[in-house]
Amino acid sequence: MSDEEATEYYTLLCDDPSHEVVLVDCGPREMDAVLAVRKVTGQSLWHSRVLARQAPVTLIGGLPASRAQSIVAALEGAGARAEWRQETET
Repeated sequence: MSDEEATEYYTLLCDDPSHEVVLVDCGPREMDAVLAVRKVTGQSLWHSRVLARQAPVTLIGGLPASRAQSIVAALEGAGARAEWRQETET
């Protein structure tokens, strides 16, 4: 390869850090919250119920902010308390 054919490399940086969705409390309508957890996680009904009863628990991580916000809205629509947080870098 000659000097004229130099290859350039670029590093891409993500402006939007990843976020996680935390179920804080399943609320008074536990079954509705369990069904919402099932819908957003894709887990079985049994596993979703276990997760809901372990609140506060992180349900999903590695999400863009907009996706995390929509999941929180779905959980809150089912009567649960949830929040989205920026994931801490390790």
